[in-house]
Amino acid sequence: MKRYGYLYEKIYNMENIELAHKNARKGKSHYKEVQMVDANPQYYFQQIYGMLKNKIFRNSEYDIFIKKDRGKERQIYKLPYFPDRIIHHCIMQILEPIWMKILINDTYSSLKGRGIHKGVRRIKNALKDKDNTKFCLKLDIKKFYPSINHNVLKQIIRKKIKDKNILWLLDEIIDSTDGVPIGNYLSQYFGNLYLSGLDHYLKEQKGCKYLFRYCDDIIILYSCKNFLHKLKNTIIKYLIELKLQLKENWQIFPVSIRGIDFLGYRFFYKYILLRKSIVKRFKRRINIIKKNWKYLNFTNILSSIMSYLGWFKFANCFNLTKKYINITIYRIVKKVSEENNIKNPLRRLFV
Repeated sequence: MKRYGYLYEKIYNMENIELAHKNARKGKSHYKEVQMVDANPQYYFQQIYGMLKNKIFRNSEYDIFIKKDRGKERQIYKLPYFPDRIIHHCIMQILEPIWMKILINDTYSSLKGRGIHKGVRRIKNALKDKDNTKFCLKLDIKKFYPSINHNVLKQIIRKKIKDKNILWLLDEIIDSTDGVPIGNYLSQYFGNLYLSGLDHYLKEQKGCKYLFRYCDDIIILYSCKNFLHKLKNTIIKYLIELKLQLKENWQIFPVSIRGIDFLGYRFFYKYILLRKSIVKRFKRRINIIKKNWKYLNFTNILSSIMSYLGWFKFANCFNLTKKYINITIYRIVKKVSEENNIKNPLRRLFV
């Protein structure tokens, strides 16, 4: 396996720092921290350059808060924009092409060109092979990010990176708190790397052709139920080496009866449905629009439904779209148009 060195100078190269700020600030130009750097960029770029070149960078203290996500409470860690978040982008702009080569094609969490909808297309294509996708093993890992072991993670990183200066910088970030903090830009890459060995082991040594992973959520499709039961026990043993535990809610079931609940969709052989929780959230959003339409403009309505139209595009949602978009939303938009005596700019959505 090729190991990479002589990369550290590229990280604190001034052009790389400028590009990191450009990428890190996307969608955040209204943040006071971003505006501070924007007001005098060369001053702050020089500060980062000096911190990295002289190896005096120290991870800042985290702002920790609790966020509720679909009924779960997650501890989110937030770092200052300067210098930490800019430095994370400096690192990934150099290391991402190297790390992407390690990952299998069917892992999708927070990776460029590997969005949810690519996963949807891949699973849909896999289900065409009906004979070899009769059963599904669905599993995830108990408290994945908080359970990531620092020593194991460092060993995994060192299999590909040999530059001692980069390893010093990554170790500084890794050892800044227990586990891997949810919220760090680097954390999503650490999580993908941590399970990459398991991916390759299952595909290359256990013959799992149809394996799909989103962070620590994994589904494996196979023709034999008994094989998947044995495979589950093999995975448990492999996870022990990673200092991880399988969550107790693992399942093995026939695809034709239950379908596969993954990536926000429910996959069947002949069609794809949206996950029920997403449909419920969408209907609640429509009810809010119906109750408050007099106080909304076209921008409000459009921003409320566009993300859901993206979900609908990849599922069989004809009736849902017809009832709630083509009829309900169209009528609301028409009312808003008539109330304000203006032309309906959203007509093209309902053709």
